[in-house]
Amino acid sequence: MITTSPTSHQDESTWRAMFTNPHSTAFHRWVGIINFWIFISCLSLAMETVEPYATTHEHWFRVIELVAVSFFTVDYLSNLYFAPSRLKYFFSFWGMVDLISIVPTFMMVLNLTALQGAKVFRLMRVVRVLRVLKMAKMALQNLSQTVKSTNPIVTNLRIYFIALFSVMMISSTLMYYVEGGLYSAESMAHGQAALDAHLLVEPLPKGAPPEAAKFMPVDPVSGNPIPEDKRFYTSIPTAMWWCIVTLTTTGYGDMFPLTFWGRVIGGVTMLLGLVLFGILMNIVGKTIMVVLFGEHLDDAATNAAHKPSRDNVVSMLHELKLITAAQENDLKELSAQEFKDRVTRLTS
Repeated sequence: MITTSPTSHQDESTWRAMFTNPHSTAFHRWVGIINFWIFISCLSLAMETVEPYATTHEHWFRVIELVAVSFFTVDYLSNLYFAPSRLKYFFSFWGMVDLISIVPTFMMVLNLTALQGAKVFRLMRVVRVLRVLKMAKMALQNLSQTVKSTNPIVTNLRIYFIALFSVMMISSTLMYYVEGGLYSAESMAHGQAALDAHLLVEPLPKGAPPEAAKFMPVDPVSGNPIPEDKRFYTSIPTAMWWCIVTLTTTGYGDMFPLTFWGRVIGGVTMLLGLVLFGILMNIVGKTIMVVLFGEHLDDAATNAAHKPSRDNVVSMLHELKLITAAQENDLKELSAQEFKDRVTRLTS
């Protein structure tokens, strides 16, 4: 007869709580670890686009990626294992983001050189940036579980800055790859090589300007050329400057997109800037009311909003199997006074 030791059950219960129980200490510690490596991996991905740091510190960028992906892999496999429906989690939005964010690194470790040079492979690494949305998701979950001793203003500010960082990271990365990718060093070298090969077959006519032999990137949608003095998005940190100006002023500063998809990203970023500004004003307004006028955030209206409704209490009693389904329906159909009288009789 095969028996399972109590220790193994306890270990599995602790491991399960780390990934499924938002009220456990282990869960919050693991979320903190994952958020830390999401932040570090995003910064590393941004700095990889800056020369000469990308070449000089290539080894350290690779180490950071491997360590971060190790934690992401444990997180993905554990969430998949403990998910109520593994198939549903696998095809869910967060499941696909978690999977795609680790697949390119495993391809690199397996030395799949045929895929390493593919554009799809490089773009798949960008999906890892979407993991910053998990930071905002976890922060919102923690807001609903904030204990009374926690300052809600501090919690709201934390959520705001996480949302701000998420928008900055995603918008800047998209702008760099969508528009900046048209005039990256690799794209320019490839385009110049193709133009040189074409000129060998069909040389330029006599009297043509020297610029005609120089490759000029164009917008693939509109076909408009991108002159050298308008090639702004040469790295993700550079695109971050554009993003912060666009978010805070709802307009363009010294940098602006020229391509169709770049302008789409710019328009969405401006709209998100308005949303973030509204959230910030709400937080600042509450802070002013507390600091200057001495109002409390835990007033009667706030407490009443957090009190469970009668139907929720009845449903909870049914979930705890203290009442039957028929009794649950019967209690929910009673008026407020009848419900009060019924409870009084039961407790007297």
